[in-house]
Order: sequence, then C-alpha cells, then structure tokens
Amino acid sequence: MLKIHFASSRKAGLALLLVGLWILWQPASARSADPAPVRVAVYTGGGTGKSKVNLLMALRSFPNLAVTEVTAEEIQSGKLKEFDVVCHPGGSGSGQAKALGDEGKSAIREFVGQGGGFVGFCAGAYLATNDYSWSLGILDAKVVDKKHWARGMGQVTLTMTPRGQAVLEIKQPTLDIFYGQGPLLQPNEDPDTPDYVPLAIYKTEIARNGAPAGVMPGTTAIAAGTFGEGRVFCFSPHPEKTGGLDRWVRQAVLYSAGQLEKKPAGKE
Repeated sequence: MLKIHFASSRKAGLALLLVGLWILWQPASARSADPAPVRVAVYTGGGTGKSKVNLLMALRSFPNLAVTEVTAEEIQSGKLKEFDVVCHPGGSGSGQAKALGDEGKSAIREFVGQGGGFVGFCAGAYLATNDYSWSLGILDAKVVDKKHWARGMGQVTLTMTPRGQAVLEIKQPTLDIFYGQGPLLQPNEDPDTPDYVPLAIYKTEIARNGAPAGVMPGTTAIAAGTFGEGRVFCFSPHPEKTGGLDRWVRQAVLYSAGQLEKKPAGKE
C-alpha cells in the first residue's frame, strides 16, 4: 500500500510540475487575466436613423465590448466619463448636433480631448468634421460637394491605404461596401487641428440626384485622427450595414480606445 501511495504521489507531483512549466512557457499576455471590456457609449438620441440598430447589433456581437445606449441629455450631464469610446451612428449630422446642443457638443469635445475615443458613421462623420457651424470640430476635414450630399445609396469600391489595411486587418487592396450619402472628406488644413490619416479612398462613385460625376473618386472614405489626447475614427460609408464587415466596427472601437497600437494615426 505504501508503494502504491508513493507512486501515486510522485505522478501527481510530476503532473503539477509539468502544468507549472507549461504556464511559465506561455506569453505574458496569455498568462494574464482577460482585459476589461471596452466601455462603449452609443448615441441613440435625436438625429439618429435606423442604422443605429445595425450598429448596436454589430457592437454587441463582440464579447470584449460593453455597450450602452446614451441620450443627448445624458451626454449633457457628463455621463461620458463612464466610458472609453462614444459612437455616433448614421442619420442626420445636423440633427444630432441640434439635439446635443452646445452643452452636449462641448461635453463630447472635452471627453475626446481628455483621452476618450470617438467613432462616427456617416452622419457621425459629418458631425465630427470642422467644416460646419454645427459640427464638433474634432476631425480636420472638410466635406466636398455639400450641395449634392444626397447623391444616392448603393455599393461602392474602396481602395485601402497601407495604414488602413493594418488597422482594419484586411489584406486585399480593394473592397466593396455600402454607401448611404456619407461625407466625401478631404483635409481642411486647419492649423489648430492635427491632420487626419486616410485609411481608405473611394475608388468608384454614386452620382445620382443631379450630383456631378467624377467628384467622389479620390476622396477619403475612412479617416483616423487625433484631438487632444483622444482618437477620432470616421466612416463615410457603412460597415455596420455591409455583410461581413462587422469586424471593422470592432477594430474602429479598439483603435479609438488605444488598444491596437501605441501611436495613433496622425501622430507619426
């Protein structure tokens, strides 16, 4: 009995030793506890459209994102301090600005300036620019051909930049995506706002409703920039409404939260 007990104890000890060695051989990231989820506020108040449903579904499909809907009144009251990133969906950029009011817009600017992340989709990208009297002024971008903003909807092709391929984790140089009358962006060259970095450029176009042809190709479709200590990430088209591109929503949030790389776009 003593021999059997001794043999069993020796086998148990050997097993524990092997487990301990296996743990030590793992990378530090594997040995550490899972990081806390990124806290994401999604604005769902005045000025937002139906695409906010797509955005919420996309965000909630990733377990490392803790998603909460917020109103204009909550933003005005300082609720953004509880989050890492705020997302503004499609709809109307001016409508969202009106609902937020000066107090809400100031709260977002302060949030981003102090290190928070901002991700805008279509109307949210219009809102982020510094090209309208009502916009937030956190992305140094102007909107090309404002007169024909309602140029139509449909599939367009993007050309990815090397930085865009890295941030959005895509190997192919071009990709199709749903466009829904988002802003055609170009640098605004405001000396007080850091330049943005283009992550994707429009290769093809939609030019309906009297919009002139030849304007859309070459303009920025996806932009990443900085404002104060925070990061700004804007989509003119809709990855959340394009099958298979939900991961881009996650990548934009993680990037804006500072979890993808130490040096943000715009601070080379």
